[in-house]
Amino acid sequence: MALAGAGILLSATMVFAAAGYTFFGEADYVEPGYNSMRAVQMVSDTDPGYGGVDFEVTTGTTFADLETLATNFNATACGGGSPRFQINVIDQNDDPKNIFVYLGDYPSYSCVPNTWLSSGDLLESGKFVDTSQVGGTFYDPYDTAVANYGSLAVTGVELVTDSGWLFGSQTVMADNVDIDGTIYTFEPSADELKESCKKGGWMDYDGTSASGGFGPFKNQGQCVSTFAKM
Repeated sequence: MALAGAGILLSATMVFAAAGYTFFGEADYVEPGYNSMRAVQMVSDTDPGYGGVDFEVTTGTTFADLETLATNFNATACGGGSPRFQINVIDQNDDPKNIFVYLGDYPSYSCVPNTWLSSGDLLESGKFVDTSQVGGTFYDPYDTAVANYGSLAVTGVELVTDSGWLFGSQTVMADNVDIDGTIYTFEPSADELKESCKKGGWMDYDGTSASGGFGPFKNQGQCVSTFAKM
């Protein structure tokens, strides 16, 4: 695993990715992440036109139960309703619908391109969500949305990129996705890290945030031994 790029130094303590997510469309890991070894990259271009991450939620969760949605993100462009969180809900007629939560600056949801940004918590008073699929409005105040639709069952949460139709191509990286306090860092597993030490990979660890704060190592054995203890 070749590691490249530089960033702000973080603690050398590795935080491993939480379980409970899958990629769909054109989505995969990318190195480095936001002050970390790895993030997820989602691409919208000609085929299939979208990419994203599907996060599991606890059975029985309602819209009102969701209190935090946040991420660090870096997009080539924001607009056309992307990038966004999709909260999958079952509406009043028992049909699957979505409540959309857009990344970027209100009201156009634009963003500074090719720059790591923090979304902040998108589910709090003073923010807006799109409840048009369940009978609400595009700019629905969060408090109003909870009052009207808080009882709707949530079946999943997705992070989606799909505005290639508008920009020709749209690429979005995301890291440190926070869903109700569960942080998805997308970092490699201990087994992946041990494997990355081989074939000279141990020399890529230089102690910077892009290498998780690990290294430098004297040799492959020291690299493997370090990750074997995790």
